Amino acid sequence: MTLESKIRRSRASILVLALWALLLWFPSASPQSLQATQASDAPDLTRQLDAATHPFDAGKCSEVSAAARQALTKNPKNAQADLWLARCFFELAEYDQAVVYAERTVDLQPSSSQAHLWLGRSYGLEAERAHSFLLARKVRREFETAVQLDADNLAARRDLMEFYLEAPRVLGGGQDKAWQQAEAIAARDAVEGHLAGGAFWQGLHQPLRAEAEYRAALELKPARVEPYFEIAEFYEKRGEAGEVEGALKAALLMQPLDPRLDYYRGVARVLDGGPFSEAEQFLKNYLSRAPARSDFPSYAAAHEWLGRLYERSGRTRQAVEHYQMALRLDAHRREARQALARLHPDR
Repeated sequence: MTLESKIRRSRASILVLALWALLLWFPSASPQSLQATQASDAPDLTRQLDAATHPFDAGKCSEVSAAARQALTKNPKNAQADLWLARCFFELAEYDQAVVYAERTVDLQPSSSQAHLWLGRSYGLEAERAHSFLLARKVRREFETAVQLDADNLAARRDLMEFYLEAPRVLGGGQDKAWQQAEAIAARDAVEGHLAGGAFWQGLHQPLRAEAEYRAALELKPARVEPYFEIAEFYEKRGEAGEVEGALKAALLMQPLDPRLDYYRGVARVLDGGPFSEAEQFLKNYLSRAPARSDFPSYAAAHEWLGRLYERSGRTRQAVEHYQMALRLDAHRREARQALARLHPDR
């Protein structure tokens, strides 16, 4: 089971990897924004909790959690506070607690698409952790409910698309259903539609068709920074340094201080064979200032790239140290494990 730090952009492609593992574990088993704080919440609590979501964007879950818990002491039925606690526990990889608070949110506001989305995500990773086939079967239900409640919830549609694409039929998967979600996303947002299309073709191991979708997205000049990082990630996987740099140009103009720029610039230089001194500094900058967020490249990935850098520049001891660190952070990183076997075949 391969996992980045928690999940990347929380996409269902990671969730269904867990589901596949569960099918192997249980071979005999059979065949998703809260609109507002509840009206009873005092306005000052609403402002306080809303303000706390800003540090959440910087990965500071402790501040958000404290504000949410304070809101709950004054109103135990504050669904918004429950949802933020669920998201905090999700970021901290405490998925059993994320499930508890996401379920509370759904109980309080069953018509909230966003609540069902986060409950589905929490179910998926808790199912993987606990090897629970029962939880795994709930993931699709929550994603489908999120889409039914809000047809314009594109994040839910994207998660559902990738679930359909990767999940076995016993869990409701299917390429035709996945493509229907990609088309529905495209009908609502052209950029997101091309990104969904790129993910779809990646899932079918057709990189040329995926690349065509990503290039079409770039031609539309997205107004948000996230699409550029998603495209950079695609080219990172393909080992194309120039295309990684190309995807970063607009992102650099939009958010020049975004720490993800350091990560991808470091990756591009490693792929391009240097300058290694620049690559080393970019990757170390990322590790020193990037928050540990599920939608950011993981620290394990950055350490693995540093390992590659040091290996290619003949610094074996440093390479081993960073490969080992990558595996301590994420024991399922196959390339880091293979590199250690290569550098230390006797271990």
